[in-house]
Amino acid sequence: MTDTASRMRIAIYYAVWAALCAAVAGIVITLIHAWFFSYNPGRSAIMATLLGGLMTSLAIAAGQGAVALVTASLLARLGRTLTYTVLLGLGIGLFDFTMYFLQMAVPATELGWAPDIAILVGAAALITVLGSRTVTASGA
Repeated sequence: MTDTASRMRIAIYYAVWAALCAAVAGIVITLIHAWFFSYNPGRSAIMATLLGGLMTSLAIAAGQGAVALVTASLLARLGRTLTYTVLLGLGIGLFDFTMYFLQMAVPATELGWAPDIAILVGAAALITVLGSRTVTASGA
């Protein structure tokens, strides 16, 4: 297997892991929001809140996974490889959880969909870039 193919495989696994971490953060926040921060007059309202939140969280997580994949793939083509991918994915999940919780607990910090998505995309790309390093001539 070539060195680039190996870096690409790492990029794919990392992107899946990053999406999973982002999804878990979104799911946890959705549960917290539905049970503690939203007004739900009945069981169907709770289910609607949960389902809507889960769908949104999973869509955002999939988008962040795609951003992580594109960023890591570009880095691999530039001769860089990812290190500490487990921690990078956890970092994305922690960033998401913190941002979502802050916006839920302090509604004045909610900027709107476009800025929020831009921040999440930027964070996923930045965390990915910060977790890369140049491959030495020996491949180590």
